[in-house]
Amino acid sequence: MEIHGTVRDILQNKGGAVLTTTPDATVYEAIGLMGERNIGALVVVEQAEVVGVLSERDYSRKVVLQGRTSRDTRVGEILSRPAITVRRRESIEKCMQLMTSHRIRHLPVVDEANRPVGIVSMGDLVNWVMQSQSHTIQQLQGYISGEYPG
Repeated sequence: MEIHGTVRDILQNKGGAVLTTTPDATVYEAIGLMGERNIGALVVVEQAEVVGVLSERDYSRKVVLQGRTSRDTRVGEILSRPAITVRRRESIEKCMQLMTSHRIRHLPVVDEANRPVGIVSMGDLVNWVMQSQSHTIQQLQGYISGEYPG
């Protein structure tokens, strides 16, 4: 099955808001922001450029399981870097391939200067695919019943 659409399509539906943190922030501050906003990852920026991603997985594996404390650990010590990023023109299919091959769940979307303009999650991609399939099924049902003008 071929998947149509681009990152731009997803961002138009969900918006381009992207929450960020810096390598110097404490993990405690970053996790607090993630909890407040009910999100699973933050884009980490330094001098306005994306340098990595901090996810709940990073926190659980690199702080909790190693016996560190979130108040004494800086984001820069545990973030996943380098960030695997995409541009708005990237296909949904390519995003899924990147997430699968790198075993990640979040892709920062960047502009030409590597500045964050959005973030795409595995959930965003799954929702896109499900909506696309639903639309295709409706078209096929209309075609079969003779209601589809195409």
